[in-house]
Amino acid sequence: MQLVRQNEKSGGKRHRSGVVVLAALLAAAVASGCAAETGGSGGGAPGAPAKPTAGRSGDASPQAGPARAPDTYAEKVRKKQAVRAVAAKKWGLAKVPLAAPEPPKVKPRITTRKGFEVRNDKGLPPVFTTVPTKERIVFLTMDDGAEKDPELLRMMTELDIPYSAFVSDYVINDDYGYFKKMQQRGVTISNHTLNHRYLPGLSHAEQKREICGQQEKILKHYGKRPTLFRPPYGNYNRDTLVVAKSCGITAVPLWSSEAFPDRMEWREWDQDLHPGDIVLTHFRGKEDWKGSMPDMVRRVMKTITDKGYAVAKLEDYV
Repeated sequence: MQLVRQNEKSGGKRHRSGVVVLAALLAAAVASGCAAETGGSGGGAPGAPAKPTAGRSGDASPQAGPARAPDTYAEKVRKKQAVRAVAAKKWGLAKVPLAAPEPPKVKPRITTRKGFEVRNDKGLPPVFTTVPTKERIVFLTMDDGAEKDPELLRMMTELDIPYSAFVSDYVINDDYGYFKKMQQRGVTISNHTLNHRYLPGLSHAEQKREICGQQEKILKHYGKRPTLFRPPYGNYNRDTLVVAKSCGITAVPLWSSEAFPDRMEWREWDQDLHPGDIVLTHFRGKEDWKGSMPDMVRRVMKTITDKGYAVAKLEDYV
């Protein structure tokens, strides 16, 4: 029984203690409410100035919500394809261009294509027509630079189709600005020599002037020496590759097919596209072929898309 009475006494003490605590909490709440109504801080001295109202200097910034996670590659592709669908209709494409996969984190190792070797070519830039990949992608490249069609810039930008430009100074020097606009849209400006001469017919020194001279021209006008070089007509010899390497060239992409406004021409016996193929076309217009550059784009994109391929950016792989 003594134990019970002790418990009862303890319970009484706890009850009285709880009443005291409750009273204290009520008093604190009233004080806090008064302070809030008068603009006080609750802990400041009586008569302290009120806190600034929202939007005034000194106001505490509202807490930001949780940061939005960056879009995944798939989400970016979905958004891009929606925009492409509108652009494809505007520019008269037969189908919406397919989306390329995410570029590889490590670029593939590229070697010279069999049959395209020169003697003692160890350490020289590889010459190739196809990039080693299993993805259903091809690469669109444009040579020379004589035609400077503003419609091409708008079309390729709105369609978001990647391409690479291999330019010769003798045809772009009347309007370097056109290719600057192209560069600002993400196009890499690469080397196609100063004057588009047949390189195997030139001496070592003459080839150096053509290739390395164009490296310096591109550096001057576009801020960077290229690492990719395409010899005119696809013709080269050992001196070509030695000279190219000496002035910063690391790879020599040729092509496996060529696009015109009215047809495709093929290097391969099966006259078809293959994963990693490089497609060549030119900066030319109606004076040189049967159509404009936008006509050519419509034609080549129909071929590429019909065959189930997407266009990827060459410099992401080379």
